[in-house]
Amino acid sequence: MICGECGLVVGDRVIDVGSEWRTFSNDKATGDPSRVGAAENPLLSGSDLSTVIGRPTGSAGFDESGQARYQTNRRNMNSSDRALLTAFREISNMADRINLPRTLIDRSNTLFKQVHDGKTLKGRSNDAIASACLYIACRQEGVPRTFKEICAVSKISKKEIGRCFKLILKALETSVDIITTGDFMSRFCSNLNLPSVVQRAATHIAKKAVELDLVPGRSPISVAAAAIYMASQASEDKKTQKEIGDIAGVAEVTIKQSYKLIYPRATELFPENFKFASAIDLLPVG
Repeated sequence: MICGECGLVVGDRVIDVGSEWRTFSNDKATGDPSRVGAAENPLLSGSDLSTVIGRPTGSAGFDESGQARYQTNRRNMNSSDRALLTAFREISNMADRINLPRTLIDRSNTLFKQVHDGKTLKGRSNDAIASACLYIACRQEGVPRTFKEICAVSKISKKEIGRCFKLILKALETSVDIITTGDFMSRFCSNLNLPSVVQRAATHIAKKAVELDLVPGRSPISVAAAAIYMASQASEDKKTQKEIGDIAGVAEVTIKQSYKLIYPRATELFPENFKFASAIDLLPVG
């Protein structure tokens, strides 16, 4: 690589890390034309530069009984890397099920690698640690998911994920931002097909309820669900507590309890410019 203006040699050995061959989705060929293997994984020892033995094609690849002389695709990989690869695959599968981006998967993988190398959670299931790492990554990236949402795509119980979550924070000496009602409002309203007017009203209701200390001890998720219920009942797009509970992962009785706490002060909670389809005195009592 030479500078076109002064002739300075910028680099005499440029390595192309891209794909060696182009592949097409409608290509019917079964053979893989690539000879360079997968991309390097810095989280694995040796950057995953291991040997892969291809499938035998001639008579020299089989013994007298017809069995392959060499184990196909057998990698020279230690047990530690195998455990990491299994966990990374599980994290990727969970993230795909709830439509999380690649950046979150990478952060989750890094967290799992740190925990694995530190050996501070011995005896805990790798699946539980992977689920907790995904939960922490979501919190740290500002797109938190609830324990129930992670539990729904995992094979681990909510209680075990919660335990690993606390242990990982302690082991890595890290922290996560406190969850607020606003973290879930946009996603919940979008999944309920509510217009932006209702979403803004629900956000305002939840924020004012917290400021006025109307919901002490209540989780932000249940407060957000109650605020959405109140805002939707005052609009033309009414939603039941069951519909909201199914999306938010909160029981109907929990939404009802939080709603009863904010209902007496409903006149103070709505934004000033909100257009009521149903008057406040016509809102459900519980």
